[in-house]
Amino acid sequence: MDSSKRLAFSEPFMSQRRKVISGFSLGVGVSLLFLTLLLLNNTSLTVPKVQVFLQGSDSNSSFSWHFPFSTRSSSSSSASSSGSVSSLHRVEVNVSGEGLGKTLLGNLNGTQKNASLHSGQEERKHCCSLKNVTLSGKENAHVGNSSCSGDGVGKCEEGLVKESDNASVGSFRGECDIFDGRWVRDESKPYYPLGSCPHIDRDFDCHLNGRPDSEYVKWKWQPNGCDIPSLNATDFLEKLRGQKLVFVGDSLNRNMWESMVCILRQSVKDKKRVFEISGKTEFKKKGVYAFRFEDYNCSVDFVSSPFIVQESTFKGINGSFETLRLDLMDQTTTTYHDADIIVFNTGHWWTHEKTSRGEDYYQVGNHVYPRLKVLDAYTRALTTWAKWIDNNIDANRTQVFFRGYSVTHFRRGQWNSGGQCHKETEPISNAKHLRKYPSKMRAFEHVIPKMKTPVIYMNISRLTDYRKDGHPSIHRMEYKTAEERASAELHQDCSHWCLPGVPDTWNELLYASLLKYGKGHWKS
Repeated sequence: MDSSKRLAFSEPFMSQRRKVISGFSLGVGVSLLFLTLLLLNNTSLTVPKVQVFLQGSDSNSSFSWHFPFSTRSSSSSSASSSGSVSSLHRVEVNVSGEGLGKTLLGNLNGTQKNASLHSGQEERKHCCSLKNVTLSGKENAHVGNSSCSGDGVGKCEEGLVKESDNASVGSFRGECDIFDGRWVRDESKPYYPLGSCPHIDRDFDCHLNGRPDSEYVKWKWQPNGCDIPSLNATDFLEKLRGQKLVFVGDSLNRNMWESMVCILRQSVKDKKRVFEISGKTEFKKKGVYAFRFEDYNCSVDFVSSPFIVQESTFKGINGSFETLRLDLMDQTTTTYHDADIIVFNTGHWWTHEKTSRGEDYYQVGNHVYPRLKVLDAYTRALTTWAKWIDNNIDANRTQVFFRGYSVTHFRRGQWNSGGQCHKETEPISNAKHLRKYPSKMRAFEHVIPKMKTPVIYMNISRLTDYRKDGHPSIHRMEYKTAEERASAELHQDCSHWCLPGVPDTWNELLYASLLKYGKGHWKS
């Protein structure tokens, strides 16, 4: 056959062929157009724009930071009981600090509203915890999924992502400021019965020391924009399996550490398999203490380091005297540098006479300052801590937290001058009676944005300010005589907290933060 000749087809056949090709081309074109529109639409829905401003700089230094943000607003909108996703909306968040480009989520702090306990009045405060370090969840015991149950059944309030009710334990999504909220009654508290935990220092065991009321343990912290999960001790231990959690700081962190040990211990059937590895039963002296949970091959430790930086001595012309090295970390760092989770704090020892006066006490190198303001010294110490973290902590392994200043409630004096908080039985109910945001935490906020290591700030200052009822006051010991009790009236403890009590809530918020931002097992 001549190859130059073309095969001829009938006209009906060619007409049908042109129709098929034309239809196919049209279908491809419509599909491509649909996919393009879908991609553009999804991008605009899931990436709201958040404008961030740096404190200490002018508005020209601001830049856009994109992340999804969802809250539970005060006005509810209906949703189906099977679960739905309400629309995310744009939020403007003002953030203070500098060096933001070097930080990750969890490093920064801003301003937002805080509400009073019962009155419903809201007050604009500088309370400093960013939305990116706060979480939402479900308040029902030990279930970590977020929900829209809130105050009404079957309602999902605007901005909150509603999850299915069968979400797994120890996981939840959504974002809000978990440190912005109020205290509400909760008859399911405490996490462990009064008098049940033998590992509480006698100073904190108010029930054992004869405190007559117990209402102070029947409160829970309720964020204004979401619900957080109760601390599921079994889930916590499973996620901590083979790891080490360390609390580093002063006696307020010891307060928090003992609370954590007692919460986790309550879930262990064989209590003998929870023990302090060196056999210690008192923890007030400076040192390192470690509780091992044998069934989970993990430990929960406390390292006493009230300043975090190093206490020292200086040889002067007139002899040696005590100093505080603002440029050196405390020598205990070798005991926790390889931990999986570290919770730092420092603050209360900076209010003592020697540190607050600041005369011939603060040292940098071979120089002792004749006089240095305590806030300047505190900032320098935190800068030393921040540099140590950046140079010695493996951010891929270790999660770093800093717990904020725990507010005291001394009336008519201080801890060493007859201050009192005895017979307080309820939290503060009006935000107007709360104090200003602690200046030390403002100093902390100037340091943390300069860090390259992500640090989650647990901003518990305002949360604790409400709880004037939670301190041991005179119930630091059991009194055998009326004279002993009368003497105790002059030396009340309005700094630390009864256990069970307020530090249990700190650990609940730590758990929520780990569920959201934790590494390793906490991601699952």
